[in-house]
Amino acid sequence: MSKKSAPEVSRREFLGNACCAAVGATGLLSTLGSLRLMGAAASPNNGPQLPPVAGAPIGSDYKALVCLFLNGGNDANNLIIPMGTGLVTDGASYAAYAAARSNLAIPRASLLPITPKTSDGRTWGLHPAVDELHALFNSGKAALIANAGTLVYPTSKSQYNAKSVPLPPQLFSHSDQQVQWQHSVPDKPTSTGWGGRVADLVNAFNTSEQISMSISIAGKNTFQVGAQVTQYAISTSGAPTLTGSTSSATSVDGIRFKAQKDLFAAQQSSLFETAFASASTDAIASSDLLNTVLSASGTLATVFPSTSAGNQLKMAARLIAASPNLGLKRQIFFVQLGGWDLHAGQLVNTDPTSGTHAGLLSQISEAVNAFYKATIELGVSNQVTTFTASDFGRTFRSNGDGSDHGWGSHHFVVGGAVRGTELYGKMPTLAINGPDDTGQGRWIPTTSVDEYASTLATWFGVSASDLHTVLPNIGRFAKPNLGFMG
Repeated sequence: MSKKSAPEVSRREFLGNACCAAVGATGLLSTLGSLRLMGAAASPNNGPQLPPVAGAPIGSDYKALVCLFLNGGNDANNLIIPMGTGLVTDGASYAAYAAARSNLAIPRASLLPITPKTSDGRTWGLHPAVDELHALFNSGKAALIANAGTLVYPTSKSQYNAKSVPLPPQLFSHSDQQVQWQHSVPDKPTSTGWGGRVADLVNAFNTSEQISMSISIAGKNTFQVGAQVTQYAISTSGAPTLTGSTSSATSVDGIRFKAQKDLFAAQQSSLFETAFASASTDAIASSDLLNTVLSASGTLATVFPSTSAGNQLKMAARLIAASPNLGLKRQIFFVQLGGWDLHAGQLVNTDPTSGTHAGLLSQISEAVNAFYKATIELGVSNQVTTFTASDFGRTFRSNGDGSDHGWGSHHFVVGGAVRGTELYGKMPTLAINGPDDTGQGRWIPTTSVDEYASTLATWFGVSASDLHTVLPNIGRFAKPNLGFMG
């Protein structure tokens, strides 16, 4: 494992990231009710103290979900690309694609051909920058999900134009669509995310509550917010620690840190002070526990790329390796890569195969491939599933230097339990002003976030009777299980 120490942070930042590490710490210091909950529930004594054991085996009943969020809206029209030659039997021809995308079009000779097990009569290829994902797809360890997006109800173009069914509010808005993707209830604003609601239901699988099963390596997010299980935000080098906590006991910082701990441990005169001291003490204990367990969990042989996505997924792999010492049989991770809002600069020197978008695709392809190899090394490749999400897709039509905000987008899922070498859902008719276009090539989704999430939640252990708790709108859609998980 990396020997890089965990970051030292200020007290305020430390509490914001770490005081919710324990299950049941349902709020920050905002209301009297939250204070009482923290004082009563956020205790490192909620489970047995687990001695770290290097190389402790991961049980066959372990499972993990990894959400890889592509922040800014991935241009998936250049992830899955038609390769047809314009024949009547191949309406999504490369010629039509090239005409609509103009300078964004990837040269046909550069595409990585794929042959999904089920054909819709069209031929497809992947962007040349995702060679590793291409290999995973061909080996049956990756699947593609077509034209998924936020929906309130199934929606046709005629319904969209007539406004005869409710639509997700603030379509094409980054902040709104990011939140709606992560909570999956566009018509009913909610304070929890679908990943958090899944965690609430399956947390009973875990044997300890000292560290949350929901860990973000990309800061706070909506996806992991639960009513009972709260996300724990860490960095790529470990759990945050208070400034001075790693300093010599005789140094100024070390003396100050000991004084802070002594103050937290002292009898407090008010409920607010008691709750603050309890939350601070528990946060310190959680941080110490996680960093100790990570240090004792051995070294991964798998080499990860030194990129943002690579470093985040490496930490996720380390946390999976540490799961036996944390008493966790279910874990949900959130990782994120920004930079996808490419209205401009999508290509470099008129070459779409080596521009900014190509670099981002290459980064996630390499990182996800390394992460999958790490799950093989850990013996859990069939028990860990990585999936992408993003604000929205982008316009099929080029704006001259990039593409603009769209709606439906394509995604990939990777893992040993994935029924791979398949394209699930329905690819749109790739035509400006065609039957799936709201304008400029903004595809109306034919797969809802609910259906995508429901398939993952079912594999993770959520029962059919509990799916409505996780996804309140799932009953409105035809396929609560898309079939891409074994």
